[in-house]
Amino acid sequence: MPRSRLLLAAFVAVAAVNLLANAADHRVAELVTKPLLMPLLAAHLWQATTAQGRRTPRLILAALALSTGGDVALLGTGTGWFLTGMALFLGAHLCYVAAFTRHGAAAALRRPPLLAVPLAYGLLTAAALAWMWPGLSDAGLAVPVTGYALALSTMATTAAAHGWRVGLGGALFLSSDLLIATGVAGVLDPPGAPVLVMATYAAGQALIVTGRAAPPPAAPRRAVTPAAAPATPR
Repeated sequence: MPRSRLLLAAFVAVAAVNLLANAADHRVAELVTKPLLMPLLAAHLWQATTAQGRRTPRLILAALALSTGGDVALLGTGTGWFLTGMALFLGAHLCYVAAFTRHGAAAALRRPPLLAVPLAYGLLTAAALAWMWPGLSDAGLAVPVTGYALALSTMATTAAAHGWRVGLGGALFLSSDLLIATGVAGVLDPPGAPVLVMATYAAGQALIVTGRAAPPPAAPRRAVTPAAAPATPR
């Protein structure tokens, strides 16, 4: 089995243990597994792209590094740790936006059917912020969460321009952070929220990374027309 697949299998195993740790409220297992998730995805990306003879996208690696820092920060408690984690994940989203935009997302989103994606995410973000605003204001987080939400929505929007896998990954990442925000605002606290947050987060990041690690589609071969064919010597 290629190393890249072994690393991806290791990520899945560690993510499963982390979800079980969240479900059982096993603090030690959570502390051990959570910081390993994004480095395993980064290693998978590096191995997969190197094996294809491609350059590993540095902006994606930077996003995963910042996400690792955010994961560690959010293991802490208190507003300071939460804001630190938010700042690190903000940097991760900006790296993703830069990576997706560099590879043609802006142009693709100006054409149908993707033209509807920015509008849909914009409306979702505005509705979510309006719903959570009183709770976020009481917590003193309305302004930083608003800025973060705009970057998060932009990340999910630009991800949609890179195929269903990366687009779904961006949507799941957004869903994970939305669950965190609703808990902070005190407007929604579904059963098993920590498990849902980690499941959507891990799946979202994995889909983004595996989508970017997949080999690019082969360019269609142009048929040689009789006019373009070389002359046959007589």
